[in-house]
Amino acid sequence: MKKKFSLLFILFAFYTVQAQSERETTPNSYQKKNEIKLNLISPLSGAAEVGFERYLNKKSSLGISAFFVYDNTKEKDMNYFISPYYRYYFGKEYASGFFVEGFGMFTSIDGKKIYAADNITFTENKDVYDLALGAGLGWKLVTKKGLVFEANAAYGKLMFNANKTDHDQVIKLGLSIGYRF
Repeated sequence: MKKKFSLLFILFAFYTVQAQSERETTPNSYQKKNEIKLNLISPLSGAAEVGFERYLNKKSSLGISAFFVYDNTKEKDMNYFISPYYRYYFGKEYASGFFVEGFGMFTSIDGKKIYAADNITFTENKDVYDLALGAGLGWKLVTKKGLVFEANAAYGKLMFNANKTDHDQVIKLGLSIGYRF
């Protein structure tokens, strides 16, 4: 009886050690490497913005976001943009808290408006494609279940064709919800 009890005790001890090592190697929601998110502000301007972010380590990440206008009556100037970015995080947790970002942007903006003498009617030149560079800052909260809440603002300047449009700058605003996996 003692031998069976000892054997059962040893097997239970090995099983417990194995379960603990599996829990330690499985990353929690803070340490998962990918994230998708949806901007909740962009539908107010007749557009949709989605993003993907990949974490390089505890303090930095690379990501890309895409913004597409579906209602031209609300968003009168921007057509779309695709924006890769790099972020550096200052929070104590894994890739969360306050961050700064540098971004590039390929964008399509409406061309210059040429007004008639009555100053009411106008004709619009062709859409302008341009690259922009900029910087921004924000804050990110990640729950233990992997839900992500983010607020950010960024500002950039058009690099090449700003004289062909009525704008020479771009602004990115976001209040996003997402999931880290």
